[in-house]
This record gives sequence, C-alpha cells and structure tokens, in this order.
Amino acid sequence: MATVLLCRRFPRLSRVTTFSTTAKRKAESGSSKSEQDKEENPETANAGTESAATIHLVNPLDYRVLYNPAAYAKSRAVSQQHAARSGGPTLGDAFTSPRTSQVHHTFDTSSYQALPPLRNVLPKLKSKPLLEETISACLSTAQTEEEAEKVKMETHDSKEDPRMFQKGRPEYRSVSYDKSEPLETLPLEEGDSILHSVAVCEGGQSPATLADYVRKLSRLPVEQHAALVSEPRFNTLCSCAAKNIRLFSTSDLIDILKSCVRLVVPPAHPLLNACEDEFCRRVWDMELDQLLLVADCWRCLDRSVPSYLSILFSYTNMHWKDLTLPQFVQLIYIIGEGRRSPADLAQKVESTILKYLDIFTLEEVGAICLGLFKSLSGISDHVMRKIADRASLQMEDMSTYALVNVLKMLRYSRIDHLPLLKELGKVIPVRIPTINIQGIMHITLTCSSLHYFDEGIMAAVAASLPSKVTYCRSKDAAKFLWSFGCLDYEPPNEEEFYSSLIEQMHRKLHEFRKFPEHLLTGLLGLAFVKRFPEELIDYALGDEFVRKTRGSKYELRKDLFTLSKSVEIECPSYRGSRLPPQLDQEITEMVLNFAEQEIYVRPEIVEAASLLESMLGGPEYMRNHMILPHTRSSDLEVHLAMDGHPIPFNSKRPVADKKLEEVGVSLTDELMTQLIKGRSNIQLPAEEENKAGVRGEESRAPSAALSGQALLTDARLRVEPKSGRSLEPPPSLALSRHPRGVKLAIQVSNRNHYCYGSKRLLGLHHLKRRQLRQLGYVVVELPFWEWFPLLKRTRLEKLSYLQYKVFDPALLSRA
Repeated sequence: MATVLLCRRFPRLSRVTTFSTTAKRKAESGSSKSEQDKEENPETANAGTESAATIHLVNPLDYRVLYNPAAYAKSRAVSQQHAARSGGPTLGDAFTSPRTSQVHHTFDTSSYQALPPLRNVLPKLKSKPLLEETISACLSTAQTEEEAEKVKMETHDSKEDPRMFQKGRPEYRSVSYDKSEPLETLPLEEGDSILHSVAVCEGGQSPATLADYVRKLSRLPVEQHAALVSEPRFNTLCSCAAKNIRLFSTSDLIDILKSCVRLVVPPAHPLLNACEDEFCRRVWDMELDQLLLVADCWRCLDRSVPSYLSILFSYTNMHWKDLTLPQFVQLIYIIGEGRRSPADLAQKVESTILKYLDIFTLEEVGAICLGLFKSLSGISDHVMRKIADRASLQMEDMSTYALVNVLKMLRYSRIDHLPLLKELGKVIPVRIPTINIQGIMHITLTCSSLHYFDEGIMAAVAASLPSKVTYCRSKDAAKFLWSFGCLDYEPPNEEEFYSSLIEQMHRKLHEFRKFPEHLLTGLLGLAFVKRFPEELIDYALGDEFVRKTRGSKYELRKDLFTLSKSVEIECPSYRGSRLPPQLDQEITEMVLNFAEQEIYVRPEIVEAASLLESMLGGPEYMRNHMILPHTRSSDLEVHLAMDGHPIPFNSKRPVADKKLEEVGVSLTDELMTQLIKGRSNIQLPAEEENKAGVRGEESRAPSAALSGQALLTDARLRVEPKSGRSLEPPPSLALSRHPRGVKLAIQVSNRNHYCYGSKRLLGLHHLKRRQLRQLGYVVVELPFWEWFPLLKRTRLEKLSYLQYKVFDPALLSRA
C-alpha cells in the first residue's frame, strides 16, 4: 500500500498593521507595467519536493499576522504525447506485440486534496486495471467522494483553442489544417508493408508514390506515430522525398506537409527543411488559399518560418483587394502566431476590419484582436473603439475566450471604453468560476492596466483563485498580485487569497530565475498592500538575483529600488539582503535626473511651487523635490512651526559649503536696532516695496486663519547687501528656533494617480502617502479635480486655495 506524505510550506511573511484589511480605505494603486512579453508555455509537471520552512515574521510596528496557507498541488504533468516521445516502443514492437508501457510516477509530497486531476497526470493506458490500481494507490482512502469528484471535474488548467473561429465558416477548410478531418485508419500490416517496400527499393519509387506512402503512413493509429517517426525505414522514406522535393506537384507537397502535421514530425526534421525551401521558391506560383494553408501547417508544427512569412506578406500586399473575409481573418491569425507585424499592411488591416466589422462572427472578432495583440500591432483608437462598441453590445453572446482577446487588445491600446468596462462588470463575475486561470489573469490585468476598479469583478476573482492557484504560471501569480495591489484592493478572503499566491510564488521560484521581472512585479504588488514575504524579498535583493536582472530585456533597477526602500521604511526588523550602496546611489541619481527633466517641470507642479514660494516668503520656505525617490513622484515640502509660521529650511548649498564673504553692508541705527531687538524697523528700498506689499497681502489670509492677526513677513532676519540679494539665516539656525513643528508633503496629483473616474488612489501612490506619514510628514493633497481647474483662474484665486490648504489649523493637530 502506498504511503502519502503530507507537507506544507509556510513562507515567512511580514504584514504591517495600519493596513489591516477588512472594510478599509478606498484608495488605489500604482503605475501599470506594459505587457509586451510573449506568452510562456505552461509549466510541465514539477516532481521536485519543497523543503519545509518555518514561519518567521518581520514584525513592523506591532502587527499580528493571521496566516492560514491553503494546501497546494503540483502543476500539470507532461502530456501524453511528450511521454510517448521520450519512452515509446519501437515501431516493430508496436506492430507485432502491442503492450501497455510501464510508466513511473513521482508524486510531490502534498495534501491529498491538492492532487492534480489524474487524467492530466497519468497517460491513457490500454490496461484499465493498471490505471485503477495506480489511482487507488495515489488517493488516500480518507478522500471523500465529493473531493474525488472535484478532482475529476478540475479543468482550470485547460487551454482554450485559438482556432475556434475556423469552425464558424466552411471556407476555413481550404485555408487551414483541419484536425477534425475524418481519415480512414491504416492497418498496421499495411504500414509495415509500405516500410518494407521503402527498404527494398531504396529510393527507386516515383515522386507520386513517395507522396502516397507518406499520406498513408500518417493514417496509422495515433499511438504508433511517435514510434514511426523514429523508425529508420521512415527516415529513409523522408530522405528520398527530400532528394526529390522539386519533382512533387504542389498538391502532393502540401499533402506531405499535412502528413507531417498528423505525425507530429519534429520542427527541425530534414524533410521539413527541404519543404520550407521549396515552398519559398514556389510562393508566386501558388494560390492564396494554398499559401495560407501551408502557413497554418507550419504553425501546427511549431516551426518558425520567417522567410516564408515575409514572402507571404508581400504576396498578400500585392493581392489585397482579392482577399475574402475568411482569408483576411486567417491572415491575421498567422500574423499573430508568427509574432511579427508587417508595417506596410497596417493601414490595409485597419480599413479591412472596418469593412467587415459588422459581419464578422464574434469568434472572428476575438481572433483578430488576439492576432493583433500577439504581433504587437498597434491600431488606431477609432478602430479599437469600433471593435469595443460591438463587443459591449453583444458581450452576453460572446464566448469568454473571444471576450478575453478583445480585452487584451483594449489593454494594449490603452483605450478607456467605459460602456465595455461597465458591461464587463455585469457579465463576467458569474463566469469567473468556469474560466481557466490564464483567462482570469487577463481579465484582472486589463482592469488594473486601465486603472478601472470594479469590486464585483475583483471579489469574484479573489473568491475563485485559491482553488485554482496551483495552475498559475510564475507570470500569472505575479500579475494577480500586481493587479490587486495596483487597484489597492484587499478582498474579503484576503488572508486565504494572499497566502495561496505567496505559496505559489515559492513553488515557482525556479521560473523567476529565468523571468526575474515576474518576481519583482509580484513583490511590488504585495508591497502596495503592505505585505512583505521575507524569504522572497531576501532572494530578490540578493546579489545573484540582482545580477540576473541586468540580463533582462526590461529596466528592473527602479523596481528593485522601490522594493528595497519600501522594506527599509516599513520593515525595520528585516535582516535579509539589501541592495549594494553603490547600486542604490546609482538608481537614486537616475531617478532624480529623470525627475529634473520630466516631473518637476510639469505645469501644474511649477505653478504650485511658484505660488507657494511667493506666499511663504521665498524659496527657502519650500522645496520642490522627491522626499521618497523610490515612489517616482514629486513633493512640495513645507515646514510650519506650531504657531503656524513657516520655517525656512531649504538651501541650494549645504551650510558647511558656504563661505563668508564681504557683502558691503552699511551699519545704520535701524540695522543695529534690528540686530539687538530681533525686530525690523527698517524701511525697504522703493524698488522692494511693491514686492513686500504683495508678500504681506498674500500671507495675511492664512495667518488670520491660524491666529487672528496678520503674519509679519518681515519678522525674519533680513539684511540687504549692496548686490540687492538678501542674506538668509542658515537653515539649521532657523530650525533650532522652532524645535517643534509640522512637515508638510504637498502632493500635486494628476488623474493617473487614481482609479479611472474615481477618487480612489492607486497602490503605488497610496504606498507613498503611507510611508510619508510613517516618516513623520503630514500629507496635503492638491487633487487634480480641484487644482487643475484653478490653473485657468486668477492668481488671487489660486493663492487663496493654497493658503486654505497649507494653513489649515487641523494640520498642526496631526503633528
């Protein structure tokens, strides 16, 4: 009797208190990453066991973690076809003595509830009793019938068929390989006779005979195909066909290629090399239907044929007016599967989409969007909105697969089509339990990329995900975490939801070595909602992983920087890896240089900074900079004393770098009185009077709100040198006179900091405000819906608004 070991992995997790998670804030999170990476192949079975780990919590600021990880399972097993290739019987054995092959299975040490569907783990065997015996050995006798049924019904890892659109019209049979085409099975004896003839004649057959042999052998029983491809006599037949490749008629050559598809001939097979060369030579003598069919066969064989596709695209460009609707859709499918977009066809593609849009089937609409998305083909906003219009009107009738493909292109085009998004909120939540994990990921990622928050969609995803989490690839788990963190949403089942995804991140650690961007994506999503899994962070900030990020096609240093600084601020007890100081400084300088060129100069920020300087009395009372460079947005910093007076703190040069210079100041009775008594009785020169009057007038309103009397702008030490410039007291002296006060971090936000059409902050910007408060700052918002309309108003109106914001008495109570 088999023994089943039960083992769970508990990663260490840090969770910070103020973000405790039931019925909380409606703020929202961060900038979205553009998704331009190719779809990864689903991971095959992971038979390795995970080492046990104890829970160790980084405990920032007295937080108590309630952690209840769910059981987990292996990801999918290798397909039956792969198993047959690696250990199948020889052709002779298959023909003469069919038998059940012996299969060895290594099961992960996990909970019995978490075993993957057995139909995905065990290949179909002819011996039914052996299958039943294996199942009974793997399943615990304690498993209930309900749980067993749940295992049987598990389809979360199923892959949707991207060729479903081809079933909508009979015309697709002439331009695509039809896997469902009925074929009469060739008896094994006849197949053996053909191979015997090949061995005897050794290439003496005519091209027509050779083509007929290949066609017939492809009709052998499917379970014999792997053995046939490795059979020496079949290789002899292929070699003869390759030598006579130019003698075949075009129809025979296409039949040979279709036969290779049925037999699953390896993509690099010599016969396919010869076929590709010959088809490239014949393109201009073939019909468009034939060319599309050949391209489809190459796709079925998973063979990259850039030269053939390039010639095909040139051909279609010359014959574009002759394209029928099925030919056009099939061409877009081929373009997508080839992952390349011919630039000279872009305008023609758009016009043809508009031409046929009303008569496309809904599956064809999905296929077109998927083809454009995979080939990274940008289309105009007008065309994308037309597609979205149709999808929104007929969403109830669309298959989920077609709908997800439309969402992919909507996300890539960055189109905020509100009718479609609203309809999505009505249609998709009830479908979530039946959608596979990749489809759910793309729905969630679309919402976060467009900054669109729909609690119904997000709650449905969160409720469904824990039971499906073991089917997540590394990118799926990371993008779920990013999406929920970006929208700053913690669902009702947050502990189950986050713990299951964190465990999946641990299980997929081997994938993160190849795709480091996914690990950082997931960890940033967790940081947005104040979750810091220590072991994963320690790995991500380690020297080995940092080196791997340098080889990525993405710029990952900013993400490393954001993660590292967030841990430093929010997890003071963290003792794991940290970024090297040199790299930290290098990234800081890079971010600040970018801010100088792109952020500080934005009109809404420049205007606010200029008015604040004028209102407070000069640049020494306000600083436009990044308090937290890792959050990638600017702050207008202001210091106030407890009596509400502004405190000078900003200096372009550190005090230590300043040198005393002779400034030629004339000693007068008024100056001596000011120096002794600390009050100013001097009269400013005529040319300064107007400026002083403006400053005094601008400062009265806020000070009256605080103390009921005018704020004296000349109460500071002011000395007028001959140069006309004023000498200000060192910032350290000014601060020492005001030991207590409040530091304001004024946020000039824009609509990209919030969820679409709402006042809900995105995760990155909520993280920033949380960390500013943790560092002792009081955050003052100048939200775009208030500040941007004021930019068109008078200077006095803008000043009144800023005075109201900065000198709010409630701010001092927060100090």
